[in-house]
Amino acid sequence: MNKNMIKGMIVFTTIAQKGSMSAAAQSLNLSSSAVSQQVSKLEMDMGICLFHRNTRNLTLTEAGRLFYENCRRVIAIVESAEQQLHDLKDIPSGELKIAVPVGFGGGLLSEPFNQLLMSHPQISLNLILQDEPIDIVNQGIDLAICIGPLSDSNLIARHLANWRMLLCASPEYITREQEIKHPSELMKYNRINHAYAKWETLTHNHSQERFELTGQRITVNNMQTLIQLTLDGLGFAAVPEPEVYRYLEQGKLVTILPEWSLDNFSVYCVNSARDKQPAKVREAINALSEYFG
Repeated sequence: MNKNMIKGMIVFTTIAQKGSMSAAAQSLNLSSSAVSQQVSKLEMDMGICLFHRNTRNLTLTEAGRLFYENCRRVIAIVESAEQQLHDLKDIPSGELKIAVPVGFGGGLLSEPFNQLLMSHPQISLNLILQDEPIDIVNQGIDLAICIGPLSDSNLIARHLANWRMLLCASPEYITREQEIKHPSELMKYNRINHAYAKWETLTHNHSQERFELTGQRITVNNMQTLIQLTLDGLGFAAVPEPEVYRYLEQGKLVTILPEWSLDNFSVYCVNSARDKQPAKVREAINALSEYFG
């Protein structure tokens, strides 16, 4: 059903309610000729008369009465849909589907999400936790938290934060007696690597010497599992500081080569459209940007 058909239905329904074309024209702020043309086009398209006409009265035919009842229902549905779309655009509401890395499910986003839910009681959250690459459009994701640069130029990314990456191991795996002074010494230890992330280059903080890490003994596709394997003493790994700081404070993990740095862990929020975003997406982006900022 096209826009002109809806317009014709509105004109027809107004005539039926007002009892004359002139009264309908005045109510719709249209000319009498424009109203008459709309009715003529409707009758031509339908192939049947909708009104009985004489010099004094304008009444509905049997077909007109049937069409009028259906027009009322269609117009009500259209008006309801328009109102719902207006609310979606201007009032933060509805289900917000957000994809986040598994490690973030351990409480890293609790504060901004709590603020979002408290500020907007009509929003509900549906969190999708996965470390694998995600297809935002085909999976119907409103917003995703992603790590590193984007390969899809059609997506819109907003930088949220840079986190330090640390080389860590359990104190049982690499003891004080085995203190490592240069990255080359890591070759004799098991490296646990994340399948979807590349933290390969170590840079000395003072001399700017660079060293490329090569090889891995264990590869996993989940950051939480990688951290757990490191805690369990299976090897050393590059991990984001916010995800392991409590283990460092508790002495369950120790840092290796603190005078060497890895590339930062860059956090982005990503969505598929820059303009005409639903209010719920705009508010989620604002909450995340404020929290990380």
